Amino acid sequence: MQTKNSSPLNSALNRRQLLAYTATSALTLSPALWPCTSLAETAWPTKPLRLVVPFAPGGSSEIVARALAGEMAKTIGQNVFVENKPGGAGNIAMQEVANATDDHTLILGHIGTLAVNQYIFPKLPYDPNKDFTPITLISKVPSLYVVHPDLPVKNLKEFVAYAKANPAKLNYGSAGNGSAGHLAFEYLKMTTDTFVLHVPYRGTGPMLTDLMAGRLQAAAVGAPALLQFIKAGKLRCIATGTNARLPQLPDVPTVAEQGYKGFEMTQWYGLMAPSKMPKAHIDKLEKEAIAAARGKVVSDKLSQDTALAVGNTRAEFEAFIKLEQARWKPVIARAQIKPEGV
Repeated sequence: MQTKNSSPLNSALNRRQLLAYTATSALTLSPALWPCTSLAETAWPTKPLRLVVPFAPGGSSEIVARALAGEMAKTIGQNVFVENKPGGAGNIAMQEVANATDDHTLILGHIGTLAVNQYIFPKLPYDPNKDFTPITLISKVPSLYVVHPDLPVKNLKEFVAYAKANPAKLNYGSAGNGSAGHLAFEYLKMTTDTFVLHVPYRGTGPMLTDLMAGRLQAAAVGAPALLQFIKAGKLRCIATGTNARLPQLPDVPTVAEQGYKGFEMTQWYGLMAPSKMPKAHIDKLEKEAIAAARGKVVSDKLSQDTALAVGNTRAEFEAFIKLEQARWKPVIARAQIKPEGV
């Protein structure tokens, strides 16, 4: 029955409009389609994730990266493989990852590449604040000050006295200009008013080889890479950069305990992604990385090597980086740290 204001044409149009609206609503609201939508949103990553370490194998950076990668791979849906890419104080790897567009490439951020290199190199091939998105601070690693066992010193006080009595005769090695070991030892030199010649290497591994062979006298290195050699008697630890003694080295006093109050030096490592990576991927990475860093497996693994697992939020990590940049700028200026060849 038609009303006064209706017509067969209007009725047909209304029926077609109603059918179209019903079909659209079904596509939008049907629970049967929800799993397909959810699957599309959570499919990333679609292939293994690549975690680049901008230093040679054998150092603290690789230990931290592999501990995190192993745990993230268990829950993120793909393998996470670690790739060492040393060179240029970490700048080569940072530039490559900054330009990565596959949405599956990450990098291990570090005190050098994020807080130091911008004050050392006249022009970086990347911007640490604009080209990367911080994910989480994974770990802080105590710096240990070590010497070759043949050097006639047992602690930091004796080392300082020996260095002052033998000016320009001691040298120390690091993983490269601007590396954490370089900074740690320059910080110690300024604090103790001593001179020790710096010998840069391309990575911690090669440097440790020469140190244990006696071609170097001293170094400052992250604890995970050193403990086995200290316990084996191949290196002697004369001080820790922590604010309290380490359980693994209870007989080794801190720098602060040996007359330099307030001294503290730790390395740190965090997970970073290219800033071009979509926010949805960043959110997932943050959730997975924090869970892995705070989990028992990573925490236990790192604590065995004296490293402290952190796992803070993206915002907290970003604020931490800015504080570190402000901290190291005057130290670098005073030490006049410059790139190799300059």
